[in-house]
Amino acid sequence: MPGSPILLSSAPLKLIDKESMMSNSSDSSEDENPERGNWGNKMEFVLSCLSYAVGLGNVWRFPYVCYRNGAGAFLIPFIIMLFITGIPLVFMELSLGQYCSSGIVTLWKASPIFQGVGWAMFVVSVLISVYYNMIISYTLYFLFASFAKILPWSACGSWSTEVCNDGELFKIKACTKNGGEWCNGGCIANMTALNETYRLAISPNCSNFTSEIKSPSDEFFHEYVLGITDGVHEMGTIRWELVGCLALAWVLVGLCLAKGIKSSGKAVYFTAFFPYVVLLILLVRGLTLEGSVDGIVYFLTPQWSQLSKAQVWADAAVQIFFSLSPCWGGLITLASFNKFRNNCFLDAIIVSVMDCVTSVFAGLVIFAIIGYMAHELNVDLDKVASEGAGLAFVVYPEVVTKLPISQLWSVLFFAMLITLGLGTQIATVTTVHTTLMDYWPHVFRVNQRRRMLLLVMIAVACFLLGLAFCTQGGMFILQLFDNYAATYSLLLIGLVECIGIGWVYGADRFLGDIELMLGKRPSSIWKYSWKFVAPTALLVRQCFT
Repeated sequence: MPGSPILLSSAPLKLIDKESMMSNSSDSSEDENPERGNWGNKMEFVLSCLSYAVGLGNVWRFPYVCYRNGAGAFLIPFIIMLFITGIPLVFMELSLGQYCSSGIVTLWKASPIFQGVGWAMFVVSVLISVYYNMIISYTLYFLFASFAKILPWSACGSWSTEVCNDGELFKIKACTKNGGEWCNGGCIANMTALNETYRLAISPNCSNFTSEIKSPSDEFFHEYVLGITDGVHEMGTIRWELVGCLALAWVLVGLCLAKGIKSSGKAVYFTAFFPYVVLLILLVRGLTLEGSVDGIVYFLTPQWSQLSKAQVWADAAVQIFFSLSPCWGGLITLASFNKFRNNCFLDAIIVSVMDCVTSVFAGLVIFAIIGYMAHELNVDLDKVASEGAGLAFVVYPEVVTKLPISQLWSVLFFAMLITLGLGTQIATVTTVHTTLMDYWPHVFRVNQRRRMLLLVMIAVACFLLGLAFCTQGGMFILQLFDNYAATYSLLLIGLVECIGIGWVYGADRFLGDIELMLGKRPSSIWKYSWKFVAPTALLVRQCFT
């Protein structure tokens, strides 16, 4: 066993059988910790961390946050915050997990005052596990619907309301919103500039439309898939199709974790690489569409004046924080299965940089599509730009109906979202599973049967809790979870974690522990980052909430 969960004890840290640990480290074919297991190889760990960090937020949140905060100019505070808070926190958590070889609660057991940090991470991971799989369930529903001969959201159906329209009214509404008038099948931006005789002649053929209208994709998601009610006060009935998709999502997670870290390490080869393949295909296809270049230019054009706003820097800090996923407990858990001599510093750099590159890459893909949509509807880009579920289940489904072989692009997009979601979900459930096994090893680590039983219990419990999301008002509950389950609480967890490591245990002492693993003492810059820079950034961000 490479390390012991005695972090933050008052006594000097001691390794269990250091000579045995060092000899085991030279043999990559054997597990150093037979009781818990180790990753099959370094690639599995790096891909697992990358798959955990790169999630749905990279595709449906970052592009919107970027354009809203100065477009290309936002990349400057984004990159700065990567080095101020992102990489230091990722490096700290990977080192912490690898050194202790223990779960997020038991690694603090020698200093009970900080065990609350571990339990807070555990609670956050449970909440994320419950609602994140519901998002995967929505995606599974759309994936299955994509195999229809005609995409069901391509036109208004019997499920739609009176405001559903898939014809010319969208262009009329867009024209009116921008101050123009729709005449003879086209939009005239400035009627007063026309010749008076011509203006009088065409006036009888002009029309405006100011009442609310919705696209078939909007109606399909909200009326057919969700059957959504007026609010959280009206939960309605259960949507059994969503229950089936939620059950399938939990079966997929269970299969990936059936043999513990060994099976999840194999699954990650698909969940990590497949999204990049699809994003590349979608980018190439998107660049062939009219208006796509305008969307990318809009996404990258810097609005330098935005950099003077404190909120832009705060959004950059929170985007980095939530994108890399420190303080959820997942990074510590994944690193706890590393061998003791693994170079976790290099891993932290690779994962952090690749996550940010993926965010920018996804932004190019999404804004190429948004540019095409804006061109089709003849509206400004900011009228189409959206984030979250609106982008995934309304805007993009609307786009694919206008493309040749629309089923293919729909299948690729939703398959990509599923793999992105599963990568994060697998690591999150692993955190919950590992925490319980490490806290009660005499109960759950007795044999593989009990480990599997615990996994089934977690899946069933989370599935039952997730049934609330399958009701007609479930989307409102999901939004509450998404907005509050893993937002401000994570900032507080990160702040206390930095205080625990940097001040109570001691940053110099922790750097010495890392030196035992890496064979070389990291730069003192990390000490100042953990003690001053990162906590200050987290505290300032808390003040903005």
